[in-house]
Amino acid sequence: MSLKLLTSAAVPRGPKPLGVLAAVTLLTGIGAGLGGMLLALLLHGIQHLAYGYSVAYLIGDESFLQGVTHAVPERRLLVLTTCGLVAGLGWWSLYRFGRPLVSIRQAVKSDDPRMPVLSTVVHALLQIVTVALGSPLGREVAPREIGSVLAGWLSQRAGLSVEQSRIMVACGAGAGLAAVYNVPLGGAVFVLEVLLGTFGWKALVPAVVTSAVAALVAQSGLGNEHQYLVQPLTLSASLVAWSVVCGPIFGAAAWGFTELTKRARAQAPKDWRMPVLSLLNFAIIGVLAMHFPQLLGNGKGPAGLAFDGNLTIALAAMLLVLKVVITVSSLRSGAEGGLLTPGLANGALLAIVLGGAWSLFWPGASLGAFAVVGATAFLAASMQMPITAVVLVFEFTRVSHDFLIPVLFAVGGAALGFQACTKWAPAMQLGSGFNWSEAGRAR
Repeated sequence: MSLKLLTSAAVPRGPKPLGVLAAVTLLTGIGAGLGGMLLALLLHGIQHLAYGYSVAYLIGDESFLQGVTHAVPERRLLVLTTCGLVAGLGWWSLYRFGRPLVSIRQAVKSDDPRMPVLSTVVHALLQIVTVALGSPLGREVAPREIGSVLAGWLSQRAGLSVEQSRIMVACGAGAGLAAVYNVPLGGAVFVLEVLLGTFGWKALVPAVVTSAVAALVAQSGLGNEHQYLVQPLTLSASLVAWSVVCGPIFGAAAWGFTELTKRARAQAPKDWRMPVLSLLNFAIIGVLAMHFPQLLGNGKGPAGLAFDGNLTIALAAMLLVLKVVITVSSLRSGAEGGLLTPGLANGALLAIVLGGAWSLFWPGASLGAFAVVGATAFLAASMQMPITAVVLVFEFTRVSHDFLIPVLFAVGGAALGFQACTKWAPAMQLGSGFNWSEAGRAR
C-alpha cells in the first residue's frame, strides 16, 4: 500500500480538462473577492473602533486620515502602542508555533505551489489588524495571500497540473489585489508582469477572469469606489519637461528605498527581541503621530493630500523623511506588510518637493499633477513593475489618459535611474573599499 501511494504521488499530474480549470478559475475569483471584501471591512471596522470616528466610513463619508486627525493625540499614542504589542507578540507567536510561511513568489516557482493555510491566514490577519491600528506598511499583501492560498487549495483538490496550479496561485494573488483596491485590470497585469512574467494565453485568460470576478464580488460589499478622488488635472509643457528631467531622480530614490527595506527585513529578529523592538518602534511612531497624524496607515492619507495639492513643500518634505524612517523601522522590528501604497505615497511626496522647486522656474503645472506622475514613477521603479504601476495609478485616480505622456516619460526615466544605481552602487562600494552589504551582515 505504501509503495503504491509513493508511486502514485511521484507521478506528475497532467493538465485537467478545460471545464475543471474553468471551475477553479471562477471559484478562485469568487473566493478572492469575498476574502478581499471581508479583509477591507475588517480593516475599516478596527479603524473605527480604535480611533472612534463616525461609522460613516462604511459609505466613504469620512476617511481614515480625517478620523485619525480628529482623535486626541493621546489616543493615537495609545493605539500605536497597542499596535506594537499586537505586531510583536503576534508575529513572534506565528514564527514560534506556526508552520513556516511560503511567500507567493516561492509558491509560484515551486513544484508544490500550496501554501500553509493556517499560518498564511494568521499572517494576513496580523497585517490587516496592524495596518488598521496605524502601521505604516501596506495592506495589499494580505488579500493577495488569501487569494493565493485559496487558489492553491482549490488546485490541489481539483488535481490540476503543477503548471496550472502555479498559474492559479498567481491569479489568486492578482484577484485579491483587484478586490481590495477595485483594480481589475491592475490585478490581472500584476499577475502577468510581476508573478508569471508572461502574457501568454494560458496565463492571460485566467488572470483577467479571476481579477474581474473578484472585483465584481468585492463591489457588492465595498461599492464601486475609486481609491483616490482626484480633481481634474491639466497637461502642460512644464509637466512634460519635468517628467523627463526628474524621472531618473525618482528611480534613484526608489533604489535607495528598496535597499533600505531589504536590509531592514533581512535584519528583523524572529525571537524574543521582536516584541520588545516592535513595542518600542510603534510607541515612537505614536509619539510622532501626536504631531503628524498623516503618518498613520499605509500612506493613502498623504498620497491623497498630494494628489489634491493640499500639501506645502515643507510639510511634504517632512512627511517624506518620516514615512521612510518609520517604514524601515517597522520592518526592522519584525512587522510585516506591503510596500505598494507606501511607495506610492513616497513618490507623491517627493514629487511635491521636486515639482514645487521646478515651478519656481517654470510655472504652469499643479502640485497634484506632479504628484500623480511622481507616484507612478517611484512605484514602477521600487516594485520593478512599470506596466502594472501605470495601470494601477490610472485605476486608482481615474486621471485623464492625456497624462500617459508625462507618466511614461517619468516611468522610463525612473527605470533607467534604478538600473544605473543597481549597476554603479557595487562598483562605488568596491572603489571606496567599503561594502555596505557586508557591513549589514556583520551587524
